[in-house]
Amino acid sequence: MLLTGALLGATAVAQTAPTPSLTPAQEARALAIEKNLRCPLCDTGESIADSRSTIAVKMRESVREQVAQGRGDTDIYVYFSQRYGNFVLLDPPKSGRNLLLWGAPLAALAAGGGVLWAFLRRSRPAATLPDEPLNDAGGFDPYLAQVQRDTRRDGDS
Repeated sequence: MLLTGALLGATAVAQTAPTPSLTPAQEARALAIEKNLRCPLCDTGESIADSRSTIAVKMRESVREQVAQGRGDTDIYVYFSQRYGNFVLLDPPKSGRNLLLWGAPLAALAAGGGVLWAFLRRSRPAATLPDEPLNDAGGFDPYLAQVQRDTRRDGDS
């Protein structure tokens, strides 16, 4: 019983441990970092700044502690990505395998445009010029066109 009371007291002290006080600049920096980190438990993909889950609260405390210690933004992002994976970053790095994710939509768009251009260029009918210029009526009535050709030959000779 005494052991249980000691454990409960230790957890209560650990939960009420004060978070470090931050300067206004550090506070703004911590908030910016919190908005770029995704809550790993939330299905909606909200940031830890907006989430009310217990893990998001702990992650916010960790961000504030690391900012108070003077760690850089990149170091903090690396810390969380090593712990939770790149999923936790709302803006994943544009390098390595993630570069494929960033470039695939652009490559697909370019490939689709190329296919469309080739299709439209190939399906355009070739412009053919008639052997002889036809009158307006001759283009629609083949018999009249034949008569005009026959009479023209007789007149030329």
